[in-house]
Amino acid sequence: MNSAKAGRGVNSASLRLYNERALLLALRHAGEASKADLARIAQLTNTAVGSIVQTLTEDGLIHVAGRRQDGQRGQPASLIRLQPKGAFGIGVRLDRGSIECVMVDFGGEILASRAHQMVLPHPEQALALVRDDVAELRALLTPAERKRLLGIGVAQPYNLGAWLRELDLQDEASQATFRAWDAVDFAAALSDATGLPVFGENDGTAAAVAELFYGSHHAQSFLYVFVGPAIGGGVALNGDCVRGVSGNAGDIGMMPVQPSTLASAPRTGKRRDILLARASLNALTRHLRYHGVAIDGHADLEAQVRARHPAVAQWLDDCIDALAPAMQSALAVLDVPLIILDADIDGGLVQALIERLQGELDDGAPEARRAPRVVRGCFGANAGAVGAASLPMFMNFSPRADMLKGASAMIPEANHAIV
Repeated sequence: MNSAKAGRGVNSASLRLYNERALLLALRHAGEASKADLARIAQLTNTAVGSIVQTLTEDGLIHVAGRRQDGQRGQPASLIRLQPKGAFGIGVRLDRGSIECVMVDFGGEILASRAHQMVLPHPEQALALVRDDVAELRALLTPAERKRLLGIGVAQPYNLGAWLRELDLQDEASQATFRAWDAVDFAAALSDATGLPVFGENDGTAAAVAELFYGSHHAQSFLYVFVGPAIGGGVALNGDCVRGVSGNAGDIGMMPVQPSTLASAPRTGKRRDILLARASLNALTRHLRYHGVAIDGHADLEAQVRARHPAVAQWLDDCIDALAPAMQSALAVLDVPLIILDADIDGGLVQALIERLQGELDDGAPEARRAPRVVRGCFGANAGAVGAASLPMFMNFSPRADMLKGASAMIPEANHAIV
């Protein structure tokens, strides 16, 4: 990557840059393709594709993986693939009960990870922990590969100091710690601490970006739902993620619902509650503990799901009773063909949620329209961290990367040649 090419990717409105990114997207979806295939898929001329392929090959983003052996006359066509070592990203997922860091390559493979199951500490303590994790992950790359590290993505719930009653975090220490997060720009602090560009985003939106960029569904418009300690989501429309004025678009956990009828549910005296109070792993944990089950982390939760504890079935009924009408309301506004659903645990829980929700949506579909399909997400418990790592990748390589306005830093000058 020489300096003569350094200006090529600076202007994201450039037609050349857009076509390069469109070709990379087409190749990511196809897996491997010839130049003729790419010209057809990306709707570009053969001449344009030839020039772009040459440039991307020189930049180390794609490579020739072999030749097509299909019995056709003439010389077999060269097959092109993405070069996994063409770029790297680090993702940091911050949640109220955990910190995760992962490093992914250009192909979306997780190369290494670090995880800490703990109540989220004060921002200064978390910064020290994440800084060390990032240093360890960077050390796994060769000097040449470090030059292709595009930056760090941070995915976290916005307004960490809110909804503590619904999440059973009402002790004074938790309230003080989480409210301190609402006063800090963690992405900016991490950029200062590591010297890398850092892109901050709502965790639901970040996970939706992972589905857009790396997901095997190849969907361009969908509602993303993630069931974690709380419940969150994101909205993808025509290949972009919708952020909203405050970055909280798709925050379905705030949707109003009727109060739970479970005996374990706290009584608020209000006519309405919010979705995260019912459709969340925190609500499942609370209900299992109410029935005398010791729960100390996600492994215990998943074990009870696998064992089909009766309390899990009771919670599932209550969850779907709140989730289905919330999704019907969202779909009436968004009109998307797909819901991608994932969770922090499995043990059969994700499939049960999908089947139950699909049945409710099918039964309630308007006469003139079909209900959207509900499908499993591609990343499971890694969705938030992979979503975070997807942010610098998306900013550099998606033809629709102008939707992420929350970056605390821009792409470094040294990386312009592979933007």
